[in-house]
Amino acid sequence: MKYPPKHHQDNDRNHIIEVIKAYPLATIISVKDNAPLITHLPLIFREDDEKLIGHIDIYNPQTVLLKDNNDLTILFYGPQCYISPSIYSTTQLPTWNYIRVHLKGKVKAIESTEALKESLIKMTEFLEAPDHNYVLDANNPRLDANLNYIKLFEIDIESWEGKFKLSQDKHPKDIRNARAELARTNQENIKAFLDNVFN
Repeated sequence: MKYPPKHHQDNDRNHIIEVIKAYPLATIISVKDNAPLITHLPLIFREDDEKLIGHIDIYNPQTVLLKDNNDLTILFYGPQCYISPSIYSTTQLPTWNYIRVHLKGKVKAIESTEALKESLIKMTEFLEAPDHNYVLDANNPRLDANLNYIKLFEIDIESWEGKFKLSQDKHPKDIRNARAELARTNQENIKAFLDNVFN
């Protein structure tokens, strides 16, 4: 039996890109001396050449691996939650639903300071959408002061894999119920978590 089941795989590139845009904080994984190096960074999808663009602190030990066409694994995390059989209209067992994206690619360092500056401005513009309450000004002295401590890199995606486990194998009504539960649980869980941790 193939795993994961085909109905939990979504390799429609447009769906994968939507996850990347909606949940841009990625986990990037490199390997050095058979040990993984893992960093969490926002990555922006560049439409014209379908590359991922990111920035990393020069003191992060993974920085030295984000160049020279080194291999990377990149994970993006969409919503997830426990699905109780109580929400179904048919008899089922407990399960867990989630949306994940797994990518593999080659990374290249971009050494241009001007390209770095422009990229930071564009990323801020993307992340501030749709209201754009803050604009990162190209003449901001704090921006200029930090350019020497940030490295720009781009990732050429070689493998795209969407893992969308959303009760697709269930009755249509149960699929709708599971989708509603995913939305409801994520909203409520975030509030409850923040209230418990930061009360």
